[in-house]
Amino acid sequence: MRRRTRTLIGTLVILAFVCLYGPLAMALADSRIAETPAPVQAVIYSILGIAWIFPLMPLIRWMERPDR
Repeated sequence: MRRRTRTLIGTLVILAFVCLYGPLAMALADSRIAETPAPVQAVIYSILGIAWIFPLMPLIRWMERPDR
């Protein structure tokens, strides 16, 4: 598969994942995190803001592989 095709497929998968992850993170923040103290909220929001990249790292590596 060419890199250009992998990039297109990967981009669509990333968009779908973020569209699912965003509302899930917002629901979690609204239900549980709102009751915690402000410093704890800052840490949790920071973790939620960065956590989406870890499941997508293998996909990004696959997308950026050079062509044979």
